[in-house]
Amino acid sequence: MKKKIVYKNTHDSYNLISLRALGVVFFLGFFSIAFSQVLTVETCQEKARANYPLVKQYGLIEKTVQYNIDNANKGYLPQLTLSAKATYQSDVTQIPASLGGALSEALKRPFSFSSLAKDQYQAVLDASQLIWDGGVISSQNKITKASSEVEKQKIEVDLYALNDRINQLYFGVLLLNEQSRQIDILKNDLEINYNRVNAYKQNGIAYQADLDVIKVEQLNANQRTSDLNNTRRTYCILLSALTGMEINDKTEFKKPDLDFSLLKDSNNNRPEIALFDAQNKMFENQKSLILSANKPRIGAFVQGGYGQPGLNMFTTGFSAFYIGGVRLSWNLSNFYTQKDNLNKIDVSRKMVDIQKETFLFNNNLASKQQLNEIEKLRTAIANDEEIIRLRQNIKKTTGAKYENGIASVNDLIRDLNAENQAKQSKSLHEVQLIMIVYQLKNNQNI
Repeated sequence: MKKKIVYKNTHDSYNLISLRALGVVFFLGFFSIAFSQVLTVETCQEKARANYPLVKQYGLIEKTVQYNIDNANKGYLPQLTLSAKATYQSDVTQIPASLGGALSEALKRPFSFSSLAKDQYQAVLDASQLIWDGGVISSQNKITKASSEVEKQKIEVDLYALNDRINQLYFGVLLLNEQSRQIDILKNDLEINYNRVNAYKQNGIAYQADLDVIKVEQLNANQRTSDLNNTRRTYCILLSALTGMEINDKTEFKKPDLDFSLLKDSNNNRPEIALFDAQNKMFENQKSLILSANKPRIGAFVQGGYGQPGLNMFTTGFSAFYIGGVRLSWNLSNFYTQKDNLNKIDVSRKMVDIQKETFLFNNNLASKQQLNEIEKLRTAIANDEEIIRLRQNIKKTTGAKYENGIASVNDLIRDLNAENQAKQSKSLHEVQLIMIVYQLKNNQNI
């Protein structure tokens, strides 16, 4: 009776421990799933863009633009010039003595003009205020902004090229994952057949050589798994370097869901198009600057000075003076080169238009090739499914023949490998289809 009680308590304790253990395993499994890293190709693209050192140039370009605009706008502020000179002249203006004598007779008293000093001194502060410059400063500011936009678009083009590098690595990992999965299925089939042949051997209807044939295939499968894992690890290291994220063997790569309706979008939103447009806009602003530079400039000025002599040259000694007024200046010699400068800009703009046309031509050609490749792969995948179905039937038939002593182990291994090859072909075509779809999306930025 005591033994039964002890046995019952022991059994209950064991059940309690088992339940707790299951609870811990469930919790750890849930924790692992909840916090496992799941990657998408879009996330990798965004992280790579943010992590790429070239992005830092955006802030530098903005600062440079602001500095240039601030400097150009200072042209609206009063411009100050301080100058000083000391001279000695070999001769000075003199009033004839006969004029002094005539004035003495007329005034009935002695009269004479003092002679000017040959050494003269003068210090002048000139302040000028721009009233109208023909739109030069405004055009310079527009060129500064247009040039910065060109530089930004060049960076955008370089950053956009990252997408292709990310796609190659990401889909390369997906392909390796599919190949590893198919090899795992093959290894499972090989294990099943190994156990079956081993049972036949123990019953005296199979040979050790049959087991050795299967064992060789198992070793080959293990070697392929090792090679795929090493390659996948390399791809993960490269993705980690590009994205700045920690990507390892435990990272889950999500296979994208394909939306073929997007492929009907014929709009091309590549950053190269924006770059060509920004360059043409800069050329237009350069033309405006040339035309503005050939217009007159109007400004007000004030000069204040101190020197010997002052404005009245007939006085001796140092005196202060000032001059104020409005000044108009017009550099007519700029018209000599205006036509050629405008023609040069037109040539540059035509060159950009040709580059844009060439880019669109090549881009559209690539899109047509990719669309054709998509249809080709979709057809290939449908054929792969039928081939896999037939290969599975052939494998089952060969297995049955082997059991009846009609087929050899080599025949069985051959059909196993053929089925595995068909599955790998389908996996390859599926990943290639995703890759080509994303290439098309990347080609048109849709």
